[in-house]
Amino acid sequence: MRQTEFVPDTEHRGLVGMLPVGARPFALLARFDRPIGWWLLFWPGAWAIALSGNALARWDLILWFLLGSVAMRGAGCVYNDVVDRDLDRQVARTASRPLASGAVSLKAAWAWLLLLCAIGLVVLVQLRPLAVGIALGSLALVAAYPFMKRITWWPQAWLGLVFSWAALVGWAEAPESDWLPGLMLYAGCIAWVIGYDTIYALQDVEDDALVGVRSSARRLGAHVRGGVAGFYAVALALWGAAVWQLRPDPLALLALLPMALHLGWQVVTLVPADGANALDRFRSNRNAGLLMFAACFVVGQTL
Repeated sequence: MRQTEFVPDTEHRGLVGMLPVGARPFALLARFDRPIGWWLLFWPGAWAIALSGNALARWDLILWFLLGSVAMRGAGCVYNDVVDRDLDRQVARTASRPLASGAVSLKAAWAWLLLLCAIGLVVLVQLRPLAVGIALGSLALVAAYPFMKRITWWPQAWLGLVFSWAALVGWAEAPESDWLPGLMLYAGCIAWVIGYDTIYALQDVEDDALVGVRSSARRLGAHVRGGVAGFYAVALALWGAAVWQLRPDPLALLALLPMALHLGWQVVTLVPADGANALDRFRSNRNAGLLMFAACFVVGQTL
């Protein structure tokens, strides 16, 4: 087994470094060193629970969603790397990933994927039958995602469908609630994901062009900042509509103001040509998720 190297956007070298040598490549393969991914997968589900008014009554469900997000984001990363291992070897930022570098064998990666899915199954059985059915409905989207960058300029839109799916699962845990606000919340999450993943894709524009990988960042080109602003504006509009459906009061919409200001800060301070700047703005969506959770909590508790 080759020595494992950290990719440039690793956040927790020290934490992974504390693991036994043989376990480190598997932690990196599941991106445990980069928690931003599972935070972004987790937030839409937590928002749905909070907006439906169940944040306090179902605090345990929020924790189950968090565990499921860590496990399934890890499983998704392993699957993505299995599919993309040849492309990853050609891109500077991803060439050191465990599969691409040879630190983990293909057979071991599949075994690790199955173990992570088993953890996800434990979370799945905690849900109502309707929520279980909706959660399972995401599997086809997840399986198709790694191929989207080869066939469309907008793989970020497909990622939006996948990374926002927890909003539908969370909303299904409140069966007495009308579905229109939940669907609006989900649609807004899709626009949010397209926006932040376009920012993330700015790091790879040059390498993607060389190997023929498509992305919204490449498609938008010089208009990327305006494009991200547009997607964020759509997200806020849809979230505002979801809030209005539940509580038609202008004061309720003010709960979204901190989130709007944060997303505006991302756009205004984004430097498309600076990969470090783009990565920092992308990671700041973890804090954006907390601001949105607070807004959903406030609105949900006043229904």
